[in-house]
Amino acid sequence: MKKLTFVLAAAGLMTLAACNQSPEAEAVEANGEMAADNLEVMADNMDMMADNATTATGEMALENAADNLEAAADNVEATADAAADNMN
Repeated sequence: MKKLTFVLAAAGLMTLAACNQSPEAEAVEANGEMAADNLEVMADNMDMMADNATTATGEMALENAADNLEAAADNVEATADAAADNMN
């Protein structure tokens, strides 16, 4: 629930921040956000798989993979934001 609230709040703030951006910059930011959201969904799926893992090693591997996907999502979004800022 916390993640959903955070995503919705971030989306609202991104909408406000995008008011002075060019359409190209908005598209870059939107695509980055969409890619990050997809990675976060994949991470959530990995977490669910970890909950159902039959061994501790398997659970740990899936949790690490989920953590890596969440970090990648953060990096994708930050990179897209920086690229959009450079376009203005």
